[in-house]
Amino acid sequence: MRILILLAIFSTLVISCKNETKEATQGTKEQVAEEKVAIKLHTFDGGSIMANNLNLFAQGDTYKGQRKALADAFYVIEHPKGTLIWDTGLPEGLVGQGDVTPEGGAFTISRKDSIKNQLNAKGLAIEDIDHIAFSHIHFDHTGAANHFENAQWIVQESEYTFAKGDSIKGNSFYAPDSFSKLNNVKQISGDLDLFEDGTVIIKSMPGHTPGHQVLYLELPQAGPVILAGDMYHFIENREKRIVPQFNYDIPETEESIKQFEAFVDETKANVIIQHEKKHLPVAKKLQ
Repeated sequence: MRILILLAIFSTLVISCKNETKEATQGTKEQVAEEKVAIKLHTFDGGSIMANNLNLFAQGDTYKGQRKALADAFYVIEHPKGTLIWDTGLPEGLVGQGDVTPEGGAFTISRKDSIKNQLNAKGLAIEDIDHIAFSHIHFDHTGAANHFENAQWIVQESEYTFAKGDSIKGNSFYAPDSFSKLNNVKQISGDLDLFEDGTVIIKSMPGHTPGHQVLYLELPQAGPVILAGDMYHFIENREKRIVPQFNYDIPETEESIKQFEAFVDETKANVIIQHEKKHLPVAKKLQ
């Protein structure tokens, strides 16, 4: 009889422990879900680009004689643990200048509004930004960066080394002065789960520049989203896996494209091509 009683007590304890473990696991999942619900994505217009020589965005004569209008979006991601700005658009000196065609004539560029005004329209301020990261440091992504000198600049080590080296000097694709005030630097090598909960992940995808990267987001309603930087510049580039002739390292770009598409297949993420005009209104609706 005593043995039966002990067995009954033991069985009750085991069941109780299992229930407590299950409740604790459910609680953890609910907490993670709550954290993911809190993330917010804001999409902004960083200017417009008319590619007068579209063939730069391919090799050979793929787009010879063609022109194409491109967007230049930037983004702010609000998270309970901090706020990240991803890219900053074209130089702010363009505001009020209308269309400007720099020397060489490959592009005609314009910017309608400042970054401060656009942030204020969303109830945000320059001082609210804790982290700044660029998909890469081409001038059309770093144009308003110096406003955020108090933010932590998250950058691939390879990109930072290139930015501080001699080979960037005189290269018209870069404007180092536009991010010269960013001195609070966090160099990374590879991927970074910024808030350590899987909702905001910077992923290394080199090739377009030495330290090109993309941004993976887990949005509460839209689900997985990737801000693709300049992995592609417009829809056809992605459909045909076309690599621009001006990329820093074309073979490395091709390898990154393979990794990128494998990651998209794995996550079932919605890809936002940042220079694709058709994707700008789509990104603005994502929540």
